[in-house]
Amino acid sequence: MQSGPATSDAVALTFHTNGDPLVCARLFEEAKAMGVPITLFLVGTWLEGHTDLVRQLSADGHELANHTYTHPSLGTLGAPAVLGEIERCRAALMSVTGAPGRWFRPSGIDVPTETILREAGAAGYDTVVGYDIDPLDYQDPGVAAVEDRVRVRLHPGAIVSLHTGHEGTVSAFGDIVRSVRSAGLRLTTVSGLLG
Repeated sequence: MQSGPATSDAVALTFHTNGDPLVCARLFEEAKAMGVPITLFLVGTWLEGHTDLVRQLSADGHELANHTYTHPSLGTLGAPAVLGEIERCRAALMSVTGAPGRWFRPSGIDVPTETILREAGAAGYDTVVGYDIDPLDYQDPGVAAVEDRVRVRLHPGAIVSLHTGHEGTVSAFGDIVRSVRSAGLRLTTVSGLLG
């Protein structure tokens, strides 16, 4: 699933959760202050290293989802390794939050292979969530570029891919939120967008 329905009035900001927890925490605090629900695709190893922060995210009402355990290029792995990555992250989510997360996003690949789709289903994830707006913020193009790349592609039902551990993304967050709202769209989680 690359986007939500075009008839929606909503946009989902999704984050690949990685990087310095202090940088991440600033983003999470701003999202909370602005009343913006976000969906966080957690890497299992990062999750296990920052359990208190993850528990706080859950308590703050953000949506937590599966983004593999070690963040490999998932399309290069065989079925047992793909399933292992998904199940290990699922187990980490269960251990820390008490829930496996409703959604899965593969790492290192834009369009999931049949193997990834099959193994995600076997691990309990019926929907694999992609995105249709990617500002390439992980390349650190600067605050203005990140915000502009999101703003010019905004549309009803958009799913935006962002990364928590990048200063430019954190600094651009408020402008991205204002751009979405100025376009007459509301911000929601993936669940709020896809049902």
